[in-house]
Amino acid sequence: MPTQTGDKNKPARNSLVLIAEHFLDSLVERFAGSRNEQRNRFILLFLAAAILAFLIIPGQQFQGVSYKVGDIATSDIRATQDYLLEDHPLTEKKRAEAESVVPYVYDYNAGAATELTQRLEKGLALVREAMGKDEGPDIKSLRDAVSKSLSVELSPVELGALLTVRSDRALLLEISRITGQIYSQRIVVGRKVFASDLEHGILIVDADTRQVIASGNSTPYIGLAEARGLLERARISQRGGQHTLITVKEILARMLKPNLTFNREATDEKRRQAREAVRPVLFQLKQGEMIVRVGERVTAEQTLKLQKIAEARKGMNRVVGGLGIYGLVLILFYLPYRFARKNIRKFNPTNKDLLLLAFVTICSFLLLKTVYIVSTAMGGIFPSIDTANYFYLFPFAVGSILVRIILNSEVALVLTAICAPLFGIMFNNSLPVVIYSLLGGVVGAHGVRQCKDRGTIYKAGMKVSVANLALALSFQLVGDSLFSMQSLYCIIFALAGGIINAAFVTGIIPILEGFFHYTTDIKLLELANLNSPVLRELMIRAPGTYHHSVLVGNMVESAAEAINANPLLARVAAYYHDVGKISKPLYFIENVAGGENRHDKLSPNMSALILIAHVKEGVELAREHRLGVPIIDIIRQSHGTSLITFFYDKAKKLAGEGKIVDEREFRYPGPKPQTREAGLVLLADCVEAASRTLTDPTPARIQGLVQKIINKVFIDGQLDECELTLKNLHEIAKSFNRILGAIYHHRIDYPEPAYKEKTVGGKKTLEDHHREPPEAPSGQHQEPEKSGGEDLKRLGITH
Repeated sequence: MPTQTGDKNKPARNSLVLIAEHFLDSLVERFAGSRNEQRNRFILLFLAAAILAFLIIPGQQFQGVSYKVGDIATSDIRATQDYLLEDHPLTEKKRAEAESVVPYVYDYNAGAATELTQRLEKGLALVREAMGKDEGPDIKSLRDAVSKSLSVELSPVELGALLTVRSDRALLLEISRITGQIYSQRIVVGRKVFASDLEHGILIVDADTRQVIASGNSTPYIGLAEARGLLERARISQRGGQHTLITVKEILARMLKPNLTFNREATDEKRRQAREAVRPVLFQLKQGEMIVRVGERVTAEQTLKLQKIAEARKGMNRVVGGLGIYGLVLILFYLPYRFARKNIRKFNPTNKDLLLLAFVTICSFLLLKTVYIVSTAMGGIFPSIDTANYFYLFPFAVGSILVRIILNSEVALVLTAICAPLFGIMFNNSLPVVIYSLLGGVVGAHGVRQCKDRGTIYKAGMKVSVANLALALSFQLVGDSLFSMQSLYCIIFALAGGIINAAFVTGIIPILEGFFHYTTDIKLLELANLNSPVLRELMIRAPGTYHHSVLVGNMVESAAEAINANPLLARVAAYYHDVGKISKPLYFIENVAGGENRHDKLSPNMSALILIAHVKEGVELAREHRLGVPIIDIIRQSHGTSLITFFYDKAKKLAGEGKIVDEREFRYPGPKPQTREAGLVLLADCVEAASRTLTDPTPARIQGLVQKIINKVFIDGQLDECELTLKNLHEIAKSFNRILGAIYHHRIDYPEPAYKEKTVGGKKTLEDHHREPPEAPSGQHQEPEKSGGEDLKRLGITH
């Protein structure tokens, strides 16, 4: 059953994931693709700065050093300004004292005697009413009704006594007189409890009017048991028997209630008012006043002052402070960005890149806040470890490493320079945090400069660990505390910090690749696997195209290395640039091994449409398999707007002279290559396809072909929008010549072995004549023996 439930919920979960991905995709696409680029950048700047300011302000309360009573101070601490602070323990003590002298509130019921008489009269009235009925009373029902009226449980004997005196008005008056005398005194539940309260002090309040009747430590009172004794001893004149009188007195004794009762709610309210009336006890710290000196053992009073300063800072004007932090974040973001944009050549982030940077920065601060909360909890579990040491564990370098892997070194360096001072501000304006995060970010980013697999990330993490260790030792030497237990904790945490950075990066980078559609070298290496689903399908359905793509991949990789482009991206893009041919492989000549040419039965326009459509189908297939935006872009740009010359010329011939054929119908839709890698794929695709037409591929002919194709592409304007220079084209041509020369080089023409039959042990065998080639008779021409078709059939080559 659990499995079935999970299966039912799985589509719902998948749909939610798809909705979330679609939302993020649309958000990134809108922001990155908007025409008003400058407006979007300012919106992102102000929004990201607001979020970071919100995250930074509470973090300023983090004290670089927190002391407990008995700790040894590692530095002097002075008051940075004048403070008027509340002494909470002393204030609480005074409030407790004020609360302790509040008298207990007792409610006095002056009408208790009247209430008792009224209840008795009501009960006797019920008896008289029941006895007046013709059918006679229902004893059980009558006893229940009278018991409820008197608020006491009656026995049959007691009910009988009431039946006897039900009409005795004189007795009722006598009872009223006696109970009035008894209730003239203050009756309490228990003498001992009341005596204790009376010693503390009481306040007697009228239960109805809430007016104070009496207060102090003395008042006449009797206990409830004592009051019942008075009732039993009272003389009542009566007409009935003695037994009836005793029974009536027992009923009255149980009906007696205290007329002076403790009111807990009123007492608690008085105590609350007394606490609130006590003003806070304040003490003053002057600016520059020494709170604790280095080397001193911290006292309870000093700990209190440090806590109060922290609380006072927490209570400062958050609006003014928040605006200050917000302005500082804006400055730290904008000015380095403008400087880098103007002076660093490779610093040219798109809107999409800026959105990534904002996201990574905010996530870095959230991650640090989370780790800080965890480390604070650990400080409670391990009190022997100074809480300041935990900052060596913090993953300050995560953002720098992520940005270096996804974008480049220049952007990662600028981000590190921006974030380091913000980290320092967040952690109580700590200069060590600035240095620690800056060095860790630089070392981490440098460590992943050639990140080809996830192992490189952990190697970079270990480099960060080494840098952390060097800084930790330096900080301990500066503080003259190298040889201590706390120093050992710092070293351990510093080493662990680098690995923590690597672990977080490894977990986060696939998420960023998915949400922002970046393709890192790690992703490219996964796509470069020739056993990937798309390439396997290409190999099976279009083997000629597959072989062509692999050769193009080898060509562009070599050329990319020659011009300092991205060899891995170029090679992987080359593998996938023609995957759209999977749907109609037999319409492309490289997949037709002789036989019928399907284009012979089609018009040139239809043939051109089929060829052009493979680009669109390749893009759709790449999106379906999530190959990444760079690969999809190169698939779209790999043919540029080049002309399908063969079918264009065929269309012109069929049209005849005087008729115009629209050249646009025979050109790929483009766009033209936008990057050097896309330009390389276009050139290699054209050169490799043309090289197959060479009948005698000598080095000179290959060189001439390469030069001819590159010139043709260049003149056609296909390279106008990418950054390939003439020098690059020269290097590309040299690289293509070398690769194609290696592919088509001539091999040594080894002579074929000649065989003859000979008999060995009664069996016929073949003898290889070339083991010892016989000399031909002089003047005679030795004809080479023809190989029989039978041998090839046995090998399965001919059919």
